Amino acid sequence: MSLSRRQFVTGAVAATLLTGATVPNATAAALRCRKVAPAKGGFYAPNAAPLKPAAFLKLPPGAVTARGWLAGQLNLQLGGLCGHYPETSHFLDFTTSGWVHPERTGWEEVPYWLRGYVDLAAVTGDATAKATAGKWIDAILATQQSDGFFGPTALRTALNNGPDFWPYLPLLQALRSWQEYTGDTRVVPFLTRFLKYMNAQGKSAFDSSWVSVRWGDGLDSVFWLFNRTGDTFLLDLADKIHAYGADWVGNLPSLHNVNIAQGFREPAQYALRSGDANLTQATYSDYATVMATYGQFAGGGFAGDENARPGFGDPRQGFETCGIVEFMASHQLLTRLTGDPVWADRCEDLAFNSLPAALDPAGRAVHYITSANSVDLDNVPKSEGQFQNGFAMQAYLPGVDQYRCCPHNYGMGWPYFTEELWLATPDNGLAAAMYSASSVTAKVGDGTSVTITEDTTYPFSEQVTFTVRTPKRLAFPLYFRIPAWCAAPRLVVAGAPVAAAAGPAFVKVDRTWATGDVVTLTLPQRTTTRTWSANHDSVSVDHGPLTYSLKVGESYQQIGGTAQFPEYAVHATTPWNYGLTVDAALTFSAAGGALPANPFTPDTAPVKITAPARKIAEWTADDQNVVTPLQASPAHSEAAVETVTLIPMGAARLRVTSFPTADPNGHPWLPGGGGAGFRIVNRNSGKVLGVDQMSTADSARVVQFADNGTDDHVWHLVANGDGWYRIRNHHSGKVLGVDQMSTADSAKVVQFTDNGTADHLWQLVDNGDGWWRLKNRNSGKVLGVDGMSTADSAQVVQFADSGTADHVWSLVPDGRLRVENRNSGKVLGVDQMSTADSARVVQFADNGTADHLWSFEPTAAGWFLIRNANSGKVLGVDQMSTADSAIVVQFTDNGSADHEWRLRDDGSGWFRIVNRNSGKVLGVDRMSTADSAQVVQFGDTGTADHLWRLR
Repeated sequence: MSLSRRQFVTGAVAATLLTGATVPNATAAALRCRKVAPAKGGFYAPNAAPLKPAAFLKLPPGAVTARGWLAGQLNLQLGGLCGHYPETSHFLDFTTSGWVHPERTGWEEVPYWLRGYVDLAAVTGDATAKATAGKWIDAILATQQSDGFFGPTALRTALNNGPDFWPYLPLLQALRSWQEYTGDTRVVPFLTRFLKYMNAQGKSAFDSSWVSVRWGDGLDSVFWLFNRTGDTFLLDLADKIHAYGADWVGNLPSLHNVNIAQGFREPAQYALRSGDANLTQATYSDYATVMATYGQFAGGGFAGDENARPGFGDPRQGFETCGIVEFMASHQLLTRLTGDPVWADRCEDLAFNSLPAALDPAGRAVHYITSANSVDLDNVPKSEGQFQNGFAMQAYLPGVDQYRCCPHNYGMGWPYFTEELWLATPDNGLAAAMYSASSVTAKVGDGTSVTITEDTTYPFSEQVTFTVRTPKRLAFPLYFRIPAWCAAPRLVVAGAPVAAAAGPAFVKVDRTWATGDVVTLTLPQRTTTRTWSANHDSVSVDHGPLTYSLKVGESYQQIGGTAQFPEYAVHATTPWNYGLTVDAALTFSAAGGALPANPFTPDTAPVKITAPARKIAEWTADDQNVVTPLQASPAHSEAAVETVTLIPMGAARLRVTSFPTADPNGHPWLPGGGGAGFRIVNRNSGKVLGVDQMSTADSARVVQFADNGTDDHVWHLVANGDGWYRIRNHHSGKVLGVDQMSTADSAKVVQFTDNGTADHLWQLVDNGDGWWRLKNRNSGKVLGVDGMSTADSAQVVQFADSGTADHVWSLVPDGRLRVENRNSGKVLGVDQMSTADSARVVQFADNGTADHLWSFEPTAAGWFLIRNANSGKVLGVDQMSTADSAIVVQFTDNGSADHEWRLRDDGSGWFRIVNRNSGKVLGVDRMSTADSAQVVQFGDTGTADHLWRLR
């Protein structure tokens, strides 16, 4: 069966399209709105002039009540980490917190937690939560000083000898929710005094540290207060925030994942003040830039573990739990501001596919990062550069200090999602912006309160039923979002069908409603695949709004904590290294019956997809149990086709979501996560390192042999993160070791399955002339050839370094390779794919062109010619210059010294590339990360642009 492929939503701003259709037998009009245009009006504090209007208005907390599975998630939160976190987090100790006792310390933890907890109390109506929240609010309000400042006194001078406003931004949101929910009359004057204090500060309070990139939260509170007071100083404060805060217009001032998740929306928010549509477009562009570079896998997030890094966009990279909930909140806000349904689509993507797996199934622990591909969740730091942070981030923990921000902040996720299911409209109606079983009570039409009950098991099914309860016949509009993935929606209003076109769109139904009127919206769901061309042509599988992951057996190991707050590592009990066979059928099935209270576990997931797949034996976790990166699809696999089960991504804590495809005629999968292969040449014999008889067995002899091109002559360097390497054989996947872990001279060198022993680790000791000694960590001996033999099949051994030629080896990169810059993540190429002499060598995002491929050809004395596959020319320096910043070019090889280069190992899998003529290293002009930036030579200063890896 041929599978359809749906396109990744690009986020372009589209013009509003309206098409009318009459609803038979009803006083109604139906309109399809690609985007709902912002408009003046509405019951719920619409933007006051001169602010520009929004498309939708937020209802107060408590207006929407969750039902079904969403109520289950909120109950898990009440009974789990968020609801009971003050019992274990010392940051939330009421008796010692600086937010209650200003002479003590305090920062973001109380504001983060209280923001989620106040709204949790509101959407659940839980009396205990409301009382606890009220206790904190009362105490915080009591700390305000005469100048408007409140909270920990130390925060007055914590940033540039002035106030650190960052932790106040989430706290202002908590106070706003409390005021809207309870009507507390103290909050508005309290916020007025504080924002006057903020407005009195100079530039240095706005333009540095965390707050500088997160001012979008501040703008939201400033506009909220202005719409209630009309105080014009608030407009001045908004101008100051936008002028002094980080510039998000056509720019990403930070690659921190949470800064991006919060900050990218700031231009669109300030557009409410300025009226400049280009600012709104800047937010769309920021989102597109981030997702195109770092978000090329399913789940709605992007690679940011903690900071996004150029060149690290694989689905094994993590997205912080803070990032998930902040990104959701941004998408909710942008739905209201722009009227564009794609933002609600994106929020659902995160809510259904990423947020559930950020917590353990009981909701009592979180992990710091969630990855689309993750096959082990342990509490062990990763030291080989897999993630940007060095501390352990994957196990489920209460994480008071280890994770700190995430367990305090995650609590807003489901409460905010609940509140934003329904929105008010400027024309005195309501909009179903996102879907889940719920009820909403709100003013519509002439100001009468109505209740609409929403019955559905969406996203696990496709039908949503709305029942209107109104005290009288009442005219008002209802808007229904049609998701982008839905091609043929069906809408029935009071028994009459209404035309509803494909998404993304809103359908507006404007009619006179009577109590008991029923609207049925059907959003047919299809099983589709997405191909991620920027991530090795990997594929993900979707059915409607849910993305599906391989069902991997999960073993929970309690590694600490208490019964109330356990700490878990999760280990796989079933194979996970599958590639999909996408030319065969994918089969969707639903369990039927009542939906479980928590459908986001492997055992309770009510839907599944079965798919044909082949195992890829070479695809493994690395030596620290992190799944190795994807490689080119289709991957070579001659394994039998099996039927595997896929479950909703949010139900899978261990999962493969971005799959390679697999085929007997596919690309070879390089063991150890890929990267360049090397032929390791002995100086004495000229023979290369290989495995006797091309064996794939443990303890097979490692020998030297005349290079005949076989795969056992190719080896991969797998960095250990501490200057040592595993040397992995391309053919067998086994690593270089010493028989029986011997430390004796002449002990045989063998290959063996990597089991973490020290004899599997080797160090490249630079001989200073382009040659290397390979030193064993366990024995301190170096790699040599028994008896200094020059014969084929001579045994390779270890020996105390005596300076003989058989102890010296050359690493010759194998085949045509990409040369990737560490600083930019771009690869070495030739400007405009030129084949001319003296054409500029530049860096460029890898797009698969031939000028991005280079081969390394050994010359005398341990140097290489680096030859371009497209032009046949070699890498050189313009005019044979020896100066810093001299440009690097390609040229016909004429034997000049500037055409020769040498690799110098960094110990981490990255190399400096040294020119023979000048002694300078290959770098990028001014450390640019831009496409087409000039590649130059420079004296080695240790900067990241001087480091390159081969792949």
